[in-house]
Amino acid sequence: MSTYNQRSWFRITALAFGFAFLYVPILSLMVYSFNKSRLVTVWGGFSTEWYGKLFENEQILQAAWLSLRIATINATVATILGTCAGIALVRFGKFRGRNLLSIMTTAPLIMPEVITGLSLLLLFVALEQLVGWPEGRGMTTITIAHITLTMSYVTVIVQSRLASFDVSLEEAAMDLGARPAKVFFLITLPIIAPALLSGWLLALTISLDDLVITSFVAGPGSSTLPMVIFSKVRLGVSPDINALATIMIGLVALCVIVAGIAMARQQRIHQRELQLVNT
Repeated sequence: MSTYNQRSWFRITALAFGFAFLYVPILSLMVYSFNKSRLVTVWGGFSTEWYGKLFENEQILQAAWLSLRIATINATVATILGTCAGIALVRFGKFRGRNLLSIMTTAPLIMPEVITGLSLLLLFVALEQLVGWPEGRGMTTITIAHITLTMSYVTVIVQSRLASFDVSLEEAAMDLGARPAKVFFLITLPIIAPALLSGWLLALTISLDDLVITSFVAGPGSSTLPMVIFSKVRLGVSPDINALATIMIGLVALCVIVAGIAMARQQRIHQRELQLVNT
């Protein structure tokens, strides 16, 4: 019994240490965003003035709006393309070019971002010289680069979900006279919707966070939020950056909570439908 208690205390201690290691720096950053002092490591009293100064900073606001637009477009397109690739890899059997498609969709996952960013930059320069598009580097090139990266993550998520999919549900619908397109939109798509939502959120987060690839394919006047933050941090962390990071943490936490509620609701609906089918 004593050995069991010792193991339990060791597991609890290790778990607490792990959570503290991950979240104490984030909590300290959020606390110091309300610091009155200009020195981020010296507490000078409670104040919200840095949040007001943050919303007066045009550079940060423009970069945040650009990053949000790029991330939204990237997540949507990457989810569509990743879903198509995942369905092709799982449902279409051993077609010609399957191995090539599998390698191409997973290559960005293991490729260093420096290599990916440099290769995309060379591609954009060559395309501009040959066909005149894209004209310069900016939002378009950043979005294409992010889609190239995040599509691989969506493909893996959708592929793993379809691998455990109960095909008998689709077969039953087709036996009742439903066409393949109707089966996909009414049966397949609602069931894999949590995976699509997870892939969309992951693509959105990766796009908002990316710095290396963006630095290669961005041009003048197209600095994203990570690029602006990195340029400011190199000169020393200012309290308004803590305020910005706190807002981003809050938004991400809100998205995770909403996604969790939506997926739990979808799962309950799916379980009720399965119970009705079984009865």
